[in-house]
Amino acid sequence: METAHPAPRAARPGARLDRARQAAPQVFERLRNAILALELPPGSPLSRTDLAAQFGVSSTPIRDALMRLEEEGLVDVFPQHATVVSRVDVGRAEQAHFLRQALELEIVRLLAEQHDQALVLRLDHVIALQQQFAKAGDFESFIAADNDFHAQLYAAAGKQELWTLVRSRSGHIDRLRRLHLPSPGKAQNIVRHHKLITRAIEAGEPDAAQQHMRKHLSGTLSELDKIRSHYPEYLTD
Repeated sequence: METAHPAPRAARPGARLDRARQAAPQVFERLRNAILALELPPGSPLSRTDLAAQFGVSSTPIRDALMRLEEEGLVDVFPQHATVVSRVDVGRAEQAHFLRQALELEIVRLLAEQHDQALVLRLDHVIALQQQFAKAGDFESFIAADNDFHAQLYAAAGKQELWTLVRSRSGHIDRLRRLHLPSPGKAQNIVRHHKLITRAIEAGEPDAAQQHMRKHLSGTLSELDKIRSHYPEYLTD
């Protein structure tokens, strides 16, 4: 049976914002991270007044941050009424998966043909960290390391801007993955797939690298019915 994620908590503003940087991007990143981590689960209300007080800023950075979150489909804004964290849109999650698969299958093929041993060492380091986080049940650090693994692939292929694009489109699929991650064996499967992808890159086997990446990326959507049965109030078609 799937283990539920921790009980929803309020967004963690942490320390006051860095006054040397613009406020709106910092508010956006902190709220986005809280939404993706399900600290702000679907349906959570976002009061502009409360957020301004939490972050110690005026209403303008809060408005700008919420507008960016709305563009990514992570919040629903009802003018003169309320702003709430959106439900996970399965259709948008599937489109993000399609985009990411199309890109990453080509990226791992390219990398397997390049034989970049320095990349292999970096990937092995990330995998070792993921194993530690999985053992400790530290899902947020595990996810950060997971993102780092894939970011390393894009960077090695010289496609960093495409990683930025993928991240901006992945809010819904990322939340599905976060709901699925506590399932028994899920984190271990991710680590195993990362090892297989890395070994295929190291061995210069582009077909194997693509095969392992395709299976890796399809894991969450293949369990969509199970996720929906556990969290029906969080998902929408």
